[in-house]
Amino acid sequence: MTKVLKGIAVTTLLALVATFVNGSERVREFHGTNNSTTPEFTVEAPWILDWRLDADYDQLVALEVNLIEAKTGRHIGQVLHTKRRGNGVRLFDSSGTFQLRVSGSLARWTLKIEQLTPEEAELYTPR
Repeated sequence: MTKVLKGIAVTTLLALVATFVNGSERVREFHGTNNSTTPEFTVEAPWILDWRLDADYDQLVALEVNLIEAKTGRHIGQVLHTKRRGNGVRLFDSSGTFQLRVSGSLARWTLKIEQLTPEEAELYTPR
């Protein structure tokens, strides 16, 4: 019994260390199937939008995501537009309080906002 408890303690400790070594931190996560404007989230540069689009169909699927400045409602720009299932990430180099305006068609979407360290952002290479 003691060996089992020690094993659990060691596993938990290793998981915590791995979390601290990996500097990215999830700020918010949003899911949906319809058009939506997300709640506000606050991030410091650099950060990423990690997106996933799934659907039951290969055609007629679409996802568009726009970045909005939360305090003023000002449209900052379109950050994603796709007409096929898939996933990806987008790096941002601006801090603030934002919202995402999401338009989806026949889609199930997931959007994750993750805070990065400057070192992690340097390793990011867009496709």
